[in-house]
Amino acid sequence: MSFLERIELASPSGMLEILVLACVYYYVMLFFRGTRGAQVLYGFVFSLIILMILTQFLHLDTLNWVLKRFSVYLAVAFLIIFQPEIRRALAELGKQHVFAPTRDDRNLVDQIMQAVLILSERKIGALIAVEQEIGTRAIQESGIRLDSRLTPELLASIFFPHTPLHDGGVIIHDDRIVAAACVFPLSQRQELSKSLGTRHRAAIGLTEETDALVVVVSEETGAVSVAYRGRLSRGLEEDRLQRLLSTVLVKRKKNRSRLNRVREQLDLTPEGVAKTDGLSPIEIEDHGD
Repeated sequence: MSFLERIELASPSGMLEILVLACVYYYVMLFFRGTRGAQVLYGFVFSLIILMILTQFLHLDTLNWVLKRFSVYLAVAFLIIFQPEIRRALAELGKQHVFAPTRDDRNLVDQIMQAVLILSERKIGALIAVEQEIGTRAIQESGIRLDSRLTPELLASIFFPHTPLHDGGVIIHDDRIVAAACVFPLSQRQELSKSLGTRHRAAIGLTEETDALVVVVSEETGAVSVAYRGRLSRGLEEDRLQRLLSTVLVKRKKNRSRLNRVREQLDLTPEGVAKTDGLSPIEIEDHGD
């Protein structure tokens, strides 16, 4: 009997299983390809395979048995370690349709700019989040619901000292102030600079869980910072702040595939997860293409 005659064709159900597994592996590879997170995944899997081959070749049966059992829990361990990043990536899949019409946010940028300049000039601390496609309902419920039309005067007056709503963050959605005095989740990353105060850590924390953009005004110096995708850019001048807000809130409204949006969230290396003070309009545009 020849070699070809000994080959058995897979049953229809077997062919379907092969097709499903091939699709799963294909899209997993696409998610990670081109991102620094791919280095983590490939390096970890490659090291595990090499160790299993060596222990098998050297007849280290106990170690080989341990590695085989460990590989069963590899997927669970990976999900636990990189849970925040994977959660943001999966949230991208539930966003609005990729071809949904976009709205012009230039007026939104102008309103925020005017309010931020007022607050910065008077050194009044502020925490302003612009909700995008991932909802922030739980954060809104921690504060006071407003649902008011956004104006620079109203936004700035919320943060004036001794007003009932000044302590906390404001959430803006669709040119409306939906809530004030909100409690944002603080970032728990240990590598953040010790000079960062509660406002800046809260800004980073919210952007780690959602795709919101958060503007921070320092109460001590009046300096303006922007947090986005878990990264913080500090000490922004007026022109750079204008460009950054326009890049995120206007230019990134261009149609992009869901796959590319998910891949943006899968930079799972320590550098990608922990990077701060490196966010620029050019970098955002590069990631958005």
